[in-house]
Amino acid sequence: MENYVNLVKLCVGAEAVDDLIAWQQSARAKGPDGLPRHITRMWPRRETELLAGGSIYWVFKGTILARQKILRLDEATGADGVSRCALVLDPEVHRTEAVPRRPFQGWRYLPAEDSPRDLPESRTADDQLPMDLELALAEIGVR
Repeated sequence: MENYVNLVKLCVGAEAVDDLIAWQQSARAKGPDGLPRHITRMWPRRETELLAGGSIYWVFKGTILARQKILRLDEATGADGVSRCALVLDPEVHRTEAVPRRPFQGWRYLPAEDSPRDLPESRTADDQLPMDLELALAEIGVR
């Protein structure tokens, strides 16, 4: 059993993994250190477990398709003066096996043992299947 935990989060505003990658390469998505970050309202209560090797798994149109390693959590104060949590991410986005995920709000914890496997390097350049086909294959357990 692994001793870390992951997060799973809807990738709002992105249709595909390439959209996430393009966004994170923009200056608006990066912090002063040049690393991409995702700002969230709540601070994870399981911070220690998350920082012990956890990643954020991104959900696109109801399917987990990618992950990024979480490097650290920074405090971020918005223009409204409210303190939030910045998930500082490794710039490398790993494509994963497609796993269906029901809609939810915010983020959820994802135990390491329940997390989708990364795709082998030989498959990361494969043409992406249409989302409905990817989801149908995932629902019947084809990885």
